Amino acid sequence: MTDRPIHLPDRLALLADLNAAQYLTDGLLTGKEDVPAIGLNKITEPLPGEEARGALMPVRDLVDDALHEFRDGRPTAADAWLAPRLHATLRLSRREAADRRLWNYLALGVAPDYVVWRHMPEPRKDGEVPKVAATRFRGAAYTQAFARLWWAAELFRNGADYGPVVTVCTHQDMLNTALRLDAIDHRPTAQALVRLIDRGTVSTGREINALARAVNASAATLMYDVLAPDADRDGRPSQEWIAAAEWAPAVPRRALPEGPDEERVPEDSVATLVDHFATLFADAPVRGREATDDEA
Repeated sequence: MTDRPIHLPDRLALLADLNAAQYLTDGLLTGKEDVPAIGLNKITEPLPGEEARGALMPVRDLVDDALHEFRDGRPTAADAWLAPRLHATLRLSRREAADRRLWNYLALGVAPDYVVWRHMPEPRKDGEVPKVAATRFRGAAYTQAFARLWWAAELFRNGADYGPVVTVCTHQDMLNTALRLDAIDHRPTAQALVRLIDRGTVSTGREINALARAVNASAATLMYDVLAPDADRDGRPSQEWIAAAEWAPAVPRRALPEGPDEERVPEDSVATLVDHFATLFADAPVRGREATDDEA
């Protein structure tokens, strides 16, 4: 299986898409080869500045702890643990997080072994060698191994509270589907979806996907930000939280960390959308539900 890189610099770096592509070999994607770390680091770009949040080892230590913590379980279980802690360790602005070069480097230069471990498919019945999708190393924010976790934490945290992120990342269909929705950038929408899962209104993968489709379709004709307004926000709490990385300790491994001290989502807005989305879901087609209803 792909191993931990033998060369880890002191700081994180940026790896362009074209440069990353040359390392996405069949040997790596099948877990049979390691990334040539020394060569890769020769073609990276340094992160601007010398801030503490650019240090590499806090991220690598976090990955090592995830690999140890979930070594005997299903790799998917690591998502809910790692997402909030990765977000709180990196302390990025959204603009910084939109730079694919950082995620390319995390996947290939810092933790290719984790990407292979987490995203290697089950052995195929036809005997073909299973292979990690290249998009887990270099891909869109909703598929790339580390970008998807960071954005899930950013979009589903409720102010400083990462609890909703754990709910989202515990349900793979939610993590895989909701991040693709434009409406999820509206905080009350994100929290209403989480609330419906926590209440058990939706629980299975089919139900979550049906709800997501219904919410996305409704957003084309109904402005959720008018129906359920969010609190006024400014960038100061996030900026202060990022600046505090200079003296912040390592994120806790047992308890959840705390995110930026932003105002929480208005409860009235969440409640409004919970009721609306529950109504949408009641009428949404869910494969298998019709048969169950007929039998009842």
